[in-house]
This record gives sequence, structure tokens and C-alpha cells, in this order.
Amino acid sequence: MAAEERKMAAGKRKMAAEERKKGGKKGGGKEDAAAEKKGSGSGGGVVQLQQMWSLSCSSQPSAPVLSFHPSAAASTFQSATISVLGLFPSSSALDAALSALRLGATRQLSTLAAILSASPSSSPSALHFMVTPHHPFPITACLPVPPGELDAEESVLLEARRSYHRQLLLPLDRPFLRTPQALSFAIQQAAGIQRLQNVHEGLPPSGVKGGSMHCVQGRYEYCHYMQDKFNDDGWGCMYRSYQTVLSWFRLQHYTNKPIQSHEEIQRMLVRMGDKPDRFIGSKQWIGAMEASMLLDQHLGVLSKVINVASGHDLEDKGRELAQHFDVQGTPIPIGGGVLAFTILGVDFNAETGQVKFLILDPHYTGSEDLGTIQNQGKKNACSQIPSVGWHDVTVFRKDSFYNLCLPQRPTAI
Repeated sequence: MAAEERKMAAGKRKMAAEERKKGGKKGGGKEDAAAEKKGSGSGGGVVQLQQMWSLSCSSQPSAPVLSFHPSAAASTFQSATISVLGLFPSSSALDAALSALRLGATRQLSTLAAILSASPSSSPSALHFMVTPHHPFPITACLPVPPGELDAEESVLLEARRSYHRQLLLPLDRPFLRTPQALSFAIQQAAGIQRLQNVHEGLPPSGVKGGSMHCVQGRYEYCHYMQDKFNDDGWGCMYRSYQTVLSWFRLQHYTNKPIQSHEEIQRMLVRMGDKPDRFIGSKQWIGAMEASMLLDQHLGVLSKVINVASGHDLEDKGRELAQHFDVQGTPIPIGGGVLAFTILGVDFNAETGQVKFLILDPHYTGSEDLGTIQNQGKKNACSQIPSVGWHDVTVFRKDSFYNLCLPQRPTAI
């Protein structure tokens, strides 16, 4: 009975193939044409493949099969993660793409076998990375341990990463191949609050004639009042500026430590001996000096501190701040005159000395709406400036001193 059913199924498939062939000659294969049109979009996509195992079929296989025949000799079993990434034009034939993937898998198996031979206790993994602007296409790195906790395993992978950096001519002072930076093709659902990133992008020009812009490098999250369902309106501006800086170090993969809450920040300052016990749970402000101490304690990041007696003295700091953004590229928390901001960049004319500051204002209390945040006509109640925008030195008070915390980028890979 099973043999007859298989013959009938084979006959139906043959008849269907002949009908499709006839329909193609007559131009009547509308469903096939629609499917072809749908799959040939310009954007490309990820095809999710899942391996299925049949435990009951005894007939000859009709698809490629991987067989394993154990040797009679003594053997050991070791695991390795194989992942082959291929980029093909939409016009590529399926068999050509599969052939290229098989070749990639063969080469990758040889590399993983060499890693296992050198380090039998490891579980090597193949990970894919984008290292733009240094390389336009993804690269694959075979690393001796699987992805996991950054702080626990990144030191183990240091020599392997350094080797890849040298082979690919990547800079040796910043990370590109840490395991959290690996590309993921899994479809994930967004969880929790999604903070907006790089909200300064798309702003109108500063208006400085003949100036050159020097801005934050990489990505950051915009942290502001009332986020995380926590009411810090009126006192938490430097807490939020510090959180923005933490997000920069996370997104550049210098750390995987979570962004500290207000209470965690306060507890750390108490443990450091900078604040009394009653500081925990209070609504007391912190400033740029505390931000520099927290970065050192929490991340081991050192900071350069600039002090000015008057906010208008910052007009003389244009060249120094421009150099900071060119070399370090980190956001700058600034506090003074009872307000705190984050400086994201400067537009500086070296000949005239004219400078404007790109200010990210943590006093915003609204929702995560980019249009509202970038609206230059909408000013926050506490600071009376837009949430992000260009300002001249008058944004800072002339009768107040200011401290600036310039975090220094770690030289690490």
C-alpha cells in the first residue's frame, strides 16, 4: 500500500510539473509570475531554513542527506557552531548559491577543526561582523569559544581578535569583533522601552560660516526626564546625561554592563564615600565631577575635566572640544548654573573663533517621538531650549561656573 501511494504521489508531481511547463509556454503562469515578482524586491531578505528529521520513511531520500558512520576506532565528540553567510544577486541560480555555501562550509570546517586541534576543550563558533567603513561586506571570524557574557569571555578571545584585526588591517584601539557585535539574523521582538538613538542626525546646519563640524562618533541613546516610568523631573538631568554616556560605551561594545538606574548611581557614590547614606533615595543633584567618578568606578573609564569660571568662557574652548570629538568621539556631560546638558559636537571656525555647540537636553519629558524632539520651535519647560539643537555660547549662563567631563575612549579591541 505504501509503495502504491508513493507511485501515485510521484505521478501527481509529474503531472503538475507538466502543467506548469505548459502554462509557462502559453504565458498563463500567473501565480508563478506573482511569486517571482514578490521575491525579486530590491531590498533582499533573510531566508530562514530549518532542518527537519524524518524518523519513519524507509524509501530512498529525495533531498540531500548527511550521514554519519561511526568509526570502530576510539573517538571523541566535540561541538562547533557552523554558520556560512553568502551574498548573492537576486538573479543567481539556486544551485550556484548552494554550491558556494557548500564551499564556504568546507573551508569553515577546516578552520574550526584547526581550532579544536589546538584547543580541544574549546567550542569554536563562526560569527559574522560588519566592520564598516573599513570593509564594505560582512566578514566571518572563527573564534575559540561561543558567544556569551562579554566580561567573562572577551579577555579569552583577545589574541584571536588581535590576529583578525591585523589580517584585516583594522584599528588596534577600538573593538570591531567582540561577540555582542556579531550579526544576528534571528527575528526578535522588541522588549521594554526602546530609547531613540542619535537624535541629532538630520538637524539643520548650525549657521557657522566657514566652520567645520566635529561630532560624537558612533551611536548613543537619548536618555531624558521621565523615562523608565521614573519621575526625575527637576533634579535628574545629570543622571540622564551620565546614562547617555553609558549608552555610548555599551553601543560601541566597550562594556555590556547595563545602564545604571538613579538609585544604583546613588548607591555607588555612597560606596565610594562621596555621599552620605541619606543620599540614597533622595532627589539631590549630581554634576559633571560625579559623572567622571562614576565612569571611573563603573567602567574603568578615565575622564578629562575642564572647568570654566563663566559659561561664556566656553567660547574659547572650541578648538579643544573639536579635538576631543575628533580623537575620542565621546559625548560630554556638562553641568553648571543648576542645569546639566550633554554636548554632542561643535561647529568651529578656526580663523574667526566662532563656535556653536550641539546640545542634547535631558530635560525633555515627552514620548519617544523624533519629530517632537527635533522640533526647534518646541522648548523644554525647565531649560527653555529644544531637546536637541545648535546653540551659541549664550545658552550657558555668564554668571555661573561650569564643569565638563570629557570621557577618554579606552584603547582596547
